[in-house]
Amino acid sequence: QVQLVESGGGLVQAGGSLRLSCAPSGRSFTIFSMGWFRQAPGKERELVAVFGWRDSSTYYTDSVKGRFTISRDIAKNTVTLQMNSLKPEDTAVYYCALASGSGGAFNYWGQGTQVTVSA
Repeated sequence: QVQLVESGGGLVQAGGSLRLSCAPSGRSFTIFSMGWFRQAPGKERELVAVFGWRDSSTYYTDSVKGRFTISRDIAKNTVTLQMNSLKPEDTAVYYCALASGSGGAFNYWGQGTQVTVSA
């Protein structure tokens, strides 16, 4: 029912910035929350940030607090992850995800976009 398309990944030097965007589309869907996950080689997929649609609440994993900001474009129903002060350990494939139910489980996923931060 829902497709998610990520954009904005790329290669940057440590200390640089990138902005990721996620655009959901579908014939009919509701959004409980949207978020960003990342997966580095040999690592488990990690929750990075979440935006709660109802109350505009946000969540960040400790390692990105103060550096990353998740936000919503109401008109477009998109989410953006602004990533500043990037570190090599931020290198991963970043995935957009959408939760359509009140339980908060992410049940729709994007294809992923590569973020590479060089030392």
